[in-house]
Amino acid sequence: MSDKKFGIGIVGLGNISDVHAEAIKLTNDGKLVSAYSSTEKKVKNFEESYGAKGYTSYEDFLKDPELDIVSICTPSGTHLDFGKAAAEAGKHVVVEKPIEVTLKKAGALIDSCKANGVKLAVIYQSRFSEDTIKMKQAIDNGEIGDVFMSTASVKWFRDQEYYTSSPWRGTFKLDGGGAVINQSIHTIDLLVWMLGGIDSVQAYKGTFTHPTIEAEDNAVSIFRTKSGSIGTFVASTSIVPPFPRRIEVFGSEGSAVLDESTFRLLKTEDDLKSAKDSAEDATGGSSPLAHFKFDPHKNQFNAIMNAIREDRDPPVSGTDSLQSLAFVEGLYKSADSGELVKLDNLLEKYSK
Repeated sequence: MSDKKFGIGIVGLGNISDVHAEAIKLTNDGKLVSAYSSTEKKVKNFEESYGAKGYTSYEDFLKDPELDIVSICTPSGTHLDFGKAAAEAGKHVVVEKPIEVTLKKAGALIDSCKANGVKLAVIYQSRFSEDTIKMKQAIDNGEIGDVFMSTASVKWFRDQEYYTSSPWRGTFKLDGGGAVINQSIHTIDLLVWMLGGIDSVQAYKGTFTHPTIEAEDNAVSIFRTKSGSIGTFVASTSIVPPFPRRIEVFGSEGSAVLDESTFRLLKTEDDLKSAKDSAEDATGGSSPLAHFKFDPHKNQFNAIMNAIREDRDPPVSGTDSLQSLAFVEGLYKSADSGELVKLDNLLEKYSK
């Protein structure tokens, strides 16, 4: 492709679409050209807010000659259908997390994009913030020594209105589950990415404070990584008050900690005291976009467009995103069966 800016269109005009729109406006190589929703009022509001063309026909949206990249912001269980149609129209595909609600549907989307010669990327913007990159580098460079244990927790709160205002949330068909796959998938992705892959998981889950939803609002699990270290993972949308999201990785020479979006390398008791004194407030309250920052999304969109221009796999590719989805699927299978689940057994058919 030439050096002209990529024309990007957004599919689905719910909460996260504004984040995508604002991030795209900040990119070096992208231009927001269009949006699609089946709701005419949302389309008109989007046109007024961003000056982009709006469509209530997905077929017409895909025919737009200015459109190069489709950014899908619809409920998770619809990503395959929208993404497959975009790929068949010759458009590159960007999907908001998670790639889909099952590995089978995710694999079908990956196959469709490969068959049609287009790139596929999944939005995991947390990998593109400065502090998470620093934490990943500290672990990879051995700054905390040999990793032997880790913990991750997403102890947030969502009120009943959060679920009733968008009835697809907390359903198996469109959300894929509850607190784990929706609220915690970014944290799971960081955990898998930082630790170099998960070998197995065993879990429990339940629905305790949101009786109207199908899926879980609480889950706990233990896991073993591919390198042999052990860890725990906790997810909730029931905690009053909500706690900051936290990832802790413990090594033989120190600890790497991510509090919300702040990385700290801890090697002494003074480091720990300083970290406690400057801890971030929680952002996991009823509003899912409270304190949201556009830079990580912007950084990932820039990286995706660079990869398309250079004809290489973008970060995070569809195949890469299967690792976090496998953790989710493994956790759910373990909670339902009471058995340990090996993630490679789930991923075997998608590893080609």
